Amino acid sequence: MNPYLKNLNRIEFLITLACTGRCRHCSEGDHPSKGEYINGDAAVKAVNRICTEFSIESLMTFGGEPLLYVDEVCRIHRAARENQIPKRQLITNGFFSKDEEKIKDSAAKLAQSGVNDVLLSVDAFHQETIPLEPVKYFAERIKAEGISLRTQPAWLVSPADLNPYNLKTIEILKEFEQMGIAQSKGNIIFPSGNALKFLKSYFDMSQPAVNPYDEDPTDIRSLCISPNGNVLGGNICQNDILDIIGRYTPDTAL
Repeated sequence: MNPYLKNLNRIEFLITLACTGRCRHCSEGDHPSKGEYINGDAAVKAVNRICTEFSIESLMTFGGEPLLYVDEVCRIHRAARENQIPKRQLITNGFFSKDEEKIKDSAAKLAQSGVNDVLLSVDAFHQETIPLEPVKYFAERIKAEGISLRTQPAWLVSPADLNPYNLKTIEILKEFEQMGIAQSKGNIIFPSGNALKFLKSYFDMSQPAVNPYDEDPTDIRSLCISPNGNVLGGNICQNDILDIIGRYTPDTAL
């Protein structure tokens, strides 16, 4: 086993960079409304292969807005369930359609595929461009399907900082609390992409920014696979994921 991945226990799929939001806090910058998305066949094969060699505790799908490609999301989570990965998580802004039948059908598909934890990205930033009503209806349908659901707010500076964005986020979260939906701890906005462009005055630029999501290249515990299949300097659409893992060194992707 490659010593740099001996502790691997999580798989993440960035389904697409396409998104329904235009958030000023997004660390990735502007997102198109349509775009490249993960190859479901390659993703399922990668999950199956990884699980033959590693004890995977969790799998996550996110975006962009992953539910723009709900069938691919469901295929991946179905593979995770079949491989007995216990935590099968989806992060979504909840806005992929205004059609209630489509929303209801998508929630049912997620439940049937084995998704068992949904984190709903709602806060002052998402709700600048994303309407709340379809998101609330999606949340109701997820609850009706018996899937664990929490809000996942983005906090500016810290959750305790009483800046105008956080105050608005608190108001939005109360609406979901009234629906019986608790909040997760969320995340702190990282100064990159749109966040650096639009919110620079809130960051201490005298200190080097450390991305909290960066993996230690000498002890990789989570694989994050890009929409085009890229991971660890290889590509799951072109190479066997176990071969990619076997060849990996800390300077592979440099």
